[in-house]
Amino acid sequence: MLLQRQPINGFSPYPQVSPLVRRRGKTALRNLSLRAQSPHSRTQRIMESISVSGEVGGAGGAYSYNALKRLDQLWSSICSAQTVVQEPKQVVSRSRGTFSHSDVDENAVETFDVIVCGGTLGIFIATALSFKGLRVGIVERNILKGREQEWNISRKELFELVEIGIIVEDDIEEATAVKFNPNRCGFEGKGEIWVEDILNLGVSPAKLIEIVKKRFISLGGVILEGYSVSNICIYEDAAVLQLAEGNILSSRLVIDAMGNFSPVVKQIRRQRKPDGVCLVVGSCARGFKDNSTSDVIYSSSSVKKVGTSEAQYFWEAFPAGSGPMDRTTYMFTYVDPQPGSPKLEELLEEYWDLLPNYQGVSLEELEILRVIYGVFPTYRDSPLPAAFDRVLQFGDASGIQSPVSFGGFGSLTRHLKRLSTGICEAISGDFLDPYNLSLLNPYMPNLSASWLFQRAMSAKHQSNVPPGFINELLHVNFQSMQRLGDPVLRPFLQDVVQFVPLAKTLGLVMLSKPQLLPLIFKQVGVPVLLDWSGHFFMLGCYTFLSTFADPVIRPLLSSLPSKMSYEWKQRLEAWKYGAGLDYKL
Repeated sequence: MLLQRQPINGFSPYPQVSPLVRRRGKTALRNLSLRAQSPHSRTQRIMESISVSGEVGGAGGAYSYNALKRLDQLWSSICSAQTVVQEPKQVVSRSRGTFSHSDVDENAVETFDVIVCGGTLGIFIATALSFKGLRVGIVERNILKGREQEWNISRKELFELVEIGIIVEDDIEEATAVKFNPNRCGFEGKGEIWVEDILNLGVSPAKLIEIVKKRFISLGGVILEGYSVSNICIYEDAAVLQLAEGNILSSRLVIDAMGNFSPVVKQIRRQRKPDGVCLVVGSCARGFKDNSTSDVIYSSSSVKKVGTSEAQYFWEAFPAGSGPMDRTTYMFTYVDPQPGSPKLEELLEEYWDLLPNYQGVSLEELEILRVIYGVFPTYRDSPLPAAFDRVLQFGDASGIQSPVSFGGFGSLTRHLKRLSTGICEAISGDFLDPYNLSLLNPYMPNLSASWLFQRAMSAKHQSNVPPGFINELLHVNFQSMQRLGDPVLRPFLQDVVQFVPLAKTLGLVMLSKPQLLPLIFKQVGVPVLLDWSGHFFMLGCYTFLSTFADPVIRPLLSSLPSKMSYEWKQRLEAWKYGAGLDYKL
């Protein structure tokens, strides 16, 4: 269920470095490996031997060693932070009265229906809204372009961009850099499960975003590149953005698409420590001879000691579109953000040690094209409800992605139709207060239920469970889903939790491996299981409501007053998406 690994949104809160990355050659790595006397880490030597240039915005675009150190410093500050909330910088403020009667010269203001802050993923919702006839602007602090490292996704998910008018079908072929099948799941020598058409397209973000960018501009959209948001002032009739460069923008609605480290999200959450974090490291390298299949999730070892903490490592691997011998490998782990948690550089040192055994190729045979890393915080109270009039979180800033995934492109494609339609209705009806905007980011029990999976996959310090328990539990779950067939396994692998498949899987696990139940209690804890039981119950309720109540209520919506119709439409959508019933085989 882990598995929307596409954009790695929120990879770094700092300006991004362009992924135009190439090695100096295999000899450089061999020479570096011989420099045992060097005081630098192996990671530093490898990364500093790779040339980098330029900057891209959004996630996963930073590959330099300096950017890695900055992100590690941020990660350390998260780990050392107190659990109590702090008062962050006030980016959003309120002002009495209307903007039209304020002292600001209206001639100096550019006016929009919607302003999207953050363009890398924001370009998709911006284009969907422009296609529906709204005047939309994008504020992006860098040049709006995608990274070179592919996003991995299935064609079914990508086709949802076609259905809402963002791209045409031919654009899918143009943006697809590589295709591959089959896809493997495996856990420490316990057997392998092979599936077809799961995350089996490598889509070029550079090409896809360029296609969508041209589409957005052709629809009348405006892009402000190289601009940063200084503050947002909320009036009764508008949200006004003051840019750091001095520009003033007025909009009916502001969409925050600035990712996990959005300053607006920091203000809303008051810099509260995340409830969990997914740490990701990896590389794209050339020199893999067997390169026609992918790993959706793979574990080759039990829980390992990393510094003063413990970690259970998982892997993903995909052929890369830059060459037939090029392959991207990710190593990720789930941790609690506590002092002593492993740093990204420490994980990269582990990665270089473990990669040869995992992929069956020595480092000396590989030409490292780029090094990849990221920190992905998750919160139990997600998605994030709107906290201000006229401001709505989108993508990773909203927490709409599963807590066991690192990146939200897959969840973004699934929710774009729902969100773009709902936003248009909210704007046309002026339903832009926190209550009505929160209906667009509602409670979804399938996302909340996913918390159990992240907890089960996180190594616990001084745990009373055997080191191989996590792999055993995952193997039994996947084996049970395989026995139940595609209607159970396929949604789970694409990060969609549904009540009936989940209930069947849990029932089969309990029947086939009842001895695991006491260990599950030890691993995740009784409070987490009780909390999860409530979400599981609500998942069943949402499934029932969407299946039986929705067909009765939906035909009546057109006869209701506009505000009541809007509210009920969003409830029906919450039932459907919160039960995972938007996903069809």
